[in-house]
Amino acid sequence: MITSTSNQKVKELLQLQKKSRARNQEGVFVAEGSRMVGETPEKSLVRLYVSETYYRKHEQELKKYGAQPEVLTDSVFAHVSDTKSPQGILAVVRQMSYTMEEIAGQKNPHILVLDNLQDPGNLGTIFRTAEAAGVTGILLSRDCVDIYNPKTIRSTMGAVYRMPFLYMDDMMEGIAYLKNKNIRVYAAHLEGKNSYDKEDYCCGTAFLIGNEGNGLRPEVAEKADVWVRIPMEGQAESLNAAVAAALLMFEVSRQRRG
Repeated sequence: MITSTSNQKVKELLQLQKKSRARNQEGVFVAEGSRMVGETPEKSLVRLYVSETYYRKHEQELKKYGAQPEVLTDSVFAHVSDTKSPQGILAVVRQMSYTMEEIAGQKNPHILVLDNLQDPGNLGTIFRTAEAAGVTGILLSRDCVDIYNPKTIRSTMGAVYRMPFLYMDDMMEGIAYLKNKNIRVYAAHLEGKNSYDKEDYCCGTAFLIGNEGNGLRPEVAEKADVWVRIPMEGQAESLNAAVAAALLMFEVSRQRRG
């Protein structure tokens, strides 16, 4: 049992929780909580950690993971946890890897392209909603928030394990690739000519979603085939990025079901 916060494994866990560079160097991230750990694909599980109390309550249940967990005292587990009320279980998980072809090469793709999103909760919510709406993949500009940020991982509610995604070094090149695949690219934009629900999304579709405060960068918006707007009442000037993305994604889902 690990009883000290000075333990090397504890120090490494803290680095993985706090530093994207540490996560990327090792090619892993931290998934915390019973649900996130329980949904981790077996092949992706690297190490398992539990609190002393959790181990006493769930010793038999933990055998399903096929690996002996590392037990930490409750105080040490609270020290490494990224939550205010730790559930007592976390895992070190291998990062996922996808290609552009896997995301854009599917039949009748439905894709989100995220430009400079910065809020971890927003990104996690988009992943969770995208899975529910039948999105086939998510592309992110390199300056988007890290998907492996612990808060983002929790917000995905497990969707991060099932939703293909890829960070793009060159946003413009990525959009051009989609167009070459005959995927129609739409920009969610306040100056859109048509309401979003007046377009036909039954063929390959990609939506460009911009930064929470500033929207799409002009040079990114210009690459869209069509600008669409979400009609709004009252004095609201814009919607939360995750809310706007949800409306667009579920309109595609509605049309394709019909």
